[in-house]
Amino acid sequence: MRRIVSELYVRDNCHPFKATLLVWIQIPMWVFMSVALRNFSLGISDSEGEFSVREQFSTGGVLWFPDLTVFDSTWILPVSLGILNLLVVEIFASQKFEKSRFQKYVTHFIRGISLLMVPIAASVPSSIALYWFCSSFLGLSQNLLLRSPGFRQLCRIPRTKSQSDTPYKDLFASFYAKLFLRK
Repeated sequence: MRRIVSELYVRDNCHPFKATLLVWIQIPMWVFMSVALRNFSLGISDSEGEFSVREQFSTGGVLWFPDLTVFDSTWILPVSLGILNLLVVEIFASQKFEKSRFQKYVTHFIRGISLLMVPIAASVPSSIALYWFCSSFLGLSQNLLLRSPGFRQLCRIPRTKSQSDTPYKDLFASFYAKLFLRK
C-alpha cells in the first residue's frame, strides 16, 4: 500500500507536504504581525518623527473603534471574527467527499478554536482584532473565489471530479440543509 501511495505522489506530483507548505509560512507571519501590532499599540517600539506609531494608532480607527490601541468594547470585531472563521471552517466541512474520523476531529477542533478566538480578540487591542478580521475575510474571499468556475478557468486551474458548475448554490443548499433540515 505504501508503495502504491508513493507512486501516486510521484505520478501526480501531489505530496501532502506541498499542501501544508503555505501554512508553515502563514502561521509565523500571522504571529509576527500580531506581536508587531501589539507592540505598536502598547507603545513598546521606538519611533521617531513628529507622531509616534502609538499616537497614530490612537487616532487611526474608524466607525465604532476610533482608537486602535484599546480593545473593542462593543465586541463587534471579535464576534465578526468568530463568525468569519466559522464560515471558513463550514465551507471546508461542506465539501462532498467522505471525511475520515481524524478529519472530523480536526474540523471540530478548528470550530472550537474559532469560538475561542472571540474572547481572545475581545481582550487585545483593536488593531490586532482588525488585522485578524481582515485576514479571515481575505481567507473567506479566497475560498469563495476559488470555487468559481469562471475564475478557475481564467487561472487555468484544472477541473476536478468534485467541482460543481453551481458551487455557490451548492454551498447555500448545504448550509440550509445543515441548519434547517437536521433530523
